[in-house]
Amino acid sequence: MNLQVEGNETPKAHIHVRTFQKSMNSATSAEEPPHPRVIVLSGLSGAGKTVALRAFEDLGFYCVDNLPTTLLPALVAALTGGERVAMARIAVGVDVRSRGDLERLPEALSTLVETGAQVELLFLDSNEEVLLKRYSETRRKHPLSGKRSLPDAIAEERRRLRPLAAIADRVIDSSEMNVHQLRRAIATGFSASDGGTTLLFESFAYRRGLPTDSDFVFDARCLPNPNWDPRLRPLSGKDAAVREFLAAQPLVDNFLRDIIGLLEEWLPRFEGEDKNYLTVAIGCTGGRHRSVYLAERLAEHFRTSREQVLTFHRELN
Repeated sequence: MNLQVEGNETPKAHIHVRTFQKSMNSATSAEEPPHPRVIVLSGLSGAGKTVALRAFEDLGFYCVDNLPTTLLPALVAALTGGERVAMARIAVGVDVRSRGDLERLPEALSTLVETGAQVELLFLDSNEEVLLKRYSETRRKHPLSGKRSLPDAIAEERRRLRPLAAIADRVIDSSEMNVHQLRRAIATGFSASDGGTTLLFESFAYRRGLPTDSDFVFDARCLPNPNWDPRLRPLSGKDAAVREFLAAQPLVDNFLRDIIGLLEEWLPRFEGEDKNYLTVAIGCTGGRHRSVYLAERLAEHFRTSREQVLTFHRELN
């Protein structure tokens, strides 16, 4: 399901956070091995669950959609056995398609918490007007439509999911968010770091506007452009041929080193101000070659010394 895209306005999303199982997890000894992190994702059809699951996948989560809730503890146990438990990050989509299974979700969550898992229930919401517009644009069928009208199907789904929204740790209202803004909200809100500043390197196309939440913006349009080579035009900055082309350009290397030097000089200042997330945006004309390459190279460099470094390619995603 694609969310509506309305330019580059700052998202007016409402993110409500609760503490579902923190009191139960607080008793876990600090000396015990790390426990798996499990995100259970639910919400209204059309609110962006598919987009959110893909964003979790980009963060390194093992993602499963539409899993029967009774199988949730067994899935987590199977994925976190042995040495993998310290690295386990799992995101599971649960929605109204689960039919009569939804009322068993609180019990499944409690079972996971008792095993020591770090469990969060994320609920995606949106207002009816936006949901109607999204369904009209995509022409997809609502899972509860059947003989119901679309407004009635949305109302029925909201009624069935109301108990899950009531116990959710986080509720994200995506009504005024587009695809890119929702993915970014997931990336910055569910990163794995327990401390320090999370770095997000974002590529973009100037012809589609600046990312509105950037802390640094670098203009790569002055660099040699692979787009003029017919062999490279359909590729992106993540492909080997484009990377080889740009890596051979002295100007690109100088540009990259200057950005690295500036960030290494000033990042400690931002961290001293307790800034949790810092977005570095790199733009070029089409947002597919130079900016993508630079964002990937910057991420590779800073991952050698920092725990939480993310990339987001607006025009590729």
